[in-house]
Amino acid sequence: MTFSIPGLAVARGIAIGRAVLVGSSRVDVAHYFIEPDQVPAEIERVRRGRNAVAEELQRLQDDMPHDAPHELAALLDVHLMLLQDEALTSGVKHWITERLYNAEWALTTQLEVIARQFDEMEDAYLRERKADLEQVVERILRTMKGVAHPVAPPPPSRRKTSQDLLLDDTMDVPLVLVAHDLSPADMLQFKKSVFAGFVTDVGGKTSHTAIVARSMDIPAVVGARVASQLVRQDDWVIIDGDAGVMIVDPSPIILAEYGFRQRQMELERERLARLRHTPSITLDGQRIELLANIEQPADAAVAVRAGAVGVGLFRTEFLFMGRNGSLPDEEEQYQAYRDAVEGMQGLPVTIRTIDIGADKPLDKTHKDDHLNPALGLRAIRWSLADPAMFRVQLRAVLRAAAHGQINVLFPMLAHASEIHQALAQVALARAELDARPQVYGAVRLGAMVEVPAAALMVNTFLRYFDFLSIGTNDLIQYTLAIDRTDEAVSHLYDPLHPAVLRLVTEVIAACRAQGKSVSVCGETAGDVTMTRLLLGLGLRSFSMHPAQILAVKQEVLRADTRKLASWAQQVLTAEDPSALLGA
Repeated sequence: MTFSIPGLAVARGIAIGRAVLVGSSRVDVAHYFIEPDQVPAEIERVRRGRNAVAEELQRLQDDMPHDAPHELAALLDVHLMLLQDEALTSGVKHWITERLYNAEWALTTQLEVIARQFDEMEDAYLRERKADLEQVVERILRTMKGVAHPVAPPPPSRRKTSQDLLLDDTMDVPLVLVAHDLSPADMLQFKKSVFAGFVTDVGGKTSHTAIVARSMDIPAVVGARVASQLVRQDDWVIIDGDAGVMIVDPSPIILAEYGFRQRQMELERERLARLRHTPSITLDGQRIELLANIEQPADAAVAVRAGAVGVGLFRTEFLFMGRNGSLPDEEEQYQAYRDAVEGMQGLPVTIRTIDIGADKPLDKTHKDDHLNPALGLRAIRWSLADPAMFRVQLRAVLRAAAHGQINVLFPMLAHASEIHQALAQVALARAELDARPQVYGAVRLGAMVEVPAAALMVNTFLRYFDFLSIGTNDLIQYTLAIDRTDEAVSHLYDPLHPAVLRLVTEVIAACRAQGKSVSVCGETAGDVTMTRLLLGLGLRSFSMHPAQILAVKQEVLRADTRKLASWAQQVLTAEDPSALLGA
């Protein structure tokens, strides 16, 4: 009988195939007290288990195929770093030594402690790293218990059915992976081309499964709750990565309908691919800048392949994560920024200074509880609170600018005093490089508009900065007082709210009036349903995930900004802008 399972859409497209199940990986853990003289032996058991897992992950990295997505290597690095995390190792020792818990009990107890800290994090990406920590602990427990790590079983033998006959009979039947969750190490054990799509019970839009699925351009649905329990091995399933739903045991009519949609999507993808080298110019001759958001230097190659004309946002905080409290030094940062610049082959790169908060694991200075990290010591506030650390990053960026065009972007500025302090730190960083002496390059300086205060004092910002970048994710959150990660209120998170649109419009208009560039780098930039409106409001620079560039470019090529301008004003003044968006 046909039924559907809802989840979160994280990678677009449609996959049709047979289900291959990965069983639940939970390990039963014994809980008992040990004798004081057993403490060293229990600590040694954990150490041996941790080292064995580290060796296993290192082998997987060393044997990684050349064509494997670079995101997998990065996520394995995260797992290796988590294995050495001081909070994990010292906490486990504490429970064994002070409470006399057995090793497995100590591991799971400390996991619960750290997991609660992850749950309280504001940043969605970092919150999703709880799943990585759970998988690391799971692997240690399995190693200590001598239990094999679960992997996908071999594709089952089967006979042709009526559904099979609807597919090309000359091709192998595609396979769809269904699991409770998948670690990067698990995914490395599957050939890149084996699975047409992924479905997991858990995860969010920034979970590693979602990241890898997007990087491999594979349809994926996460957070499908009990999918791995409801789907049987070898069931026919459809993954609708656009709607965020999985259909199980589809009827021939539904299968035929989705098969048709899948073929249409493939044709559309081929058409979009042909636009890669087409200049992004509207029907009325307006040149539109389509830039890429990246997290790692290796992402630069992906951006170039997608047709980006530069990087509009390099999120440098990913270089600082999972390092057990030790921050990357100047040389390491310089090399990362240089790699990104060289990877863009002469195209400009906008590097955002670290956007981190008091709720983040790498904040080793401020360990107090923060009632609302989103309003606390984060982003530029965090950097200005530690000027020496901040200048390490600024010196590395300035040095990398000797190898190509770099723009520096400061996050979450809201006060004139913060502007003056940030600029003063740049001047000090230059003076420190001059004193060495050290070669460095010129940079353009810009600010992110992420809080209403910045939008309302845009003219002050423009007196000091060469360009602005509108971070719509946070701007919406702060304007509407909505925690976009809180399921209870996330439905109120609305990029089309009149107040948000007015702030965005005022920033764009002020920049254009003064001849300074402005871009949108939040999720709104890559949302094709918003492209026409942003063009009509005067935006000429968009920065987004590389996978979204061609779809947005298609909208740009079909647009006439002269006609869109008057319509955009109607949307801007409407009580319900969303009602006019399809007009």
